[in-house]
Amino acid sequence: MKVVDCIQGTPEWMAARCGIPTASNFDKIVDTTGKPSKQRTKYLYQLAGERIAGKIEETHQNAAMLRGIEMESEARGLYSLLSGQEVVQVGLCLSEGKAGYGASPDGLIGEDGGVEIKCPLVSTHVSYLLANKLPSDYFQQVQGGLLVTGRKWWDFVSYYPGLRPLLIRVEPDKAFQKALKVELELFVNELDDIVRKIK
Repeated sequence: MKVVDCIQGTPEWMAARCGIPTASNFDKIVDTTGKPSKQRTKYLYQLAGERIAGKIEETHQNAAMLRGIEMESEARGLYSLLSGQEVVQVGLCLSEGKAGYGASPDGLIGEDGGVEIKCPLVSTHVSYLLANKLPSDYFQQVQGGLLVTGRKWWDFVSYYPGLRPLLIRVEPDKAFQKALKVELELFVNELDDIVRKIK
């Protein structure tokens, strides 16, 4: 993989992601079974527009989202303490080869791992603790991070102050990743065609 060394959320990071499908949106390309998502076409057109305009369309961030962003460094520090792992922050990881897609992990661990951190509302965090598994809402994102980086495992962390954190280790789902890779290559080829047609 190629790593774009920048700080997430900065204009440089936004520019690096512009017009590129990224793991946090892979659920808009495929569902959890690897079949095309109902949001695929809309996401395709969004990225085509971004690529031609040269900028990402700004989206609204509600109070819960802003709170989650603010608490992420606190959660990362706790994860590092509990796991004994050093978390290396990176901007954007890009896939190897011709097809361009990427992931912006919340951290890379050594040579083998990565981490995805969520700081949800208390009710959501309690539901995650009770289920004690990777929430299905983040299945494509975590498997996408594993695919893009080629890592052996990914830790999913849910954090809420005053409650115990949830830590789930996820390994590659080879069958899903095979389907995801095919769909990503089709998606990127279609994206290139649309950009050529309307540029």
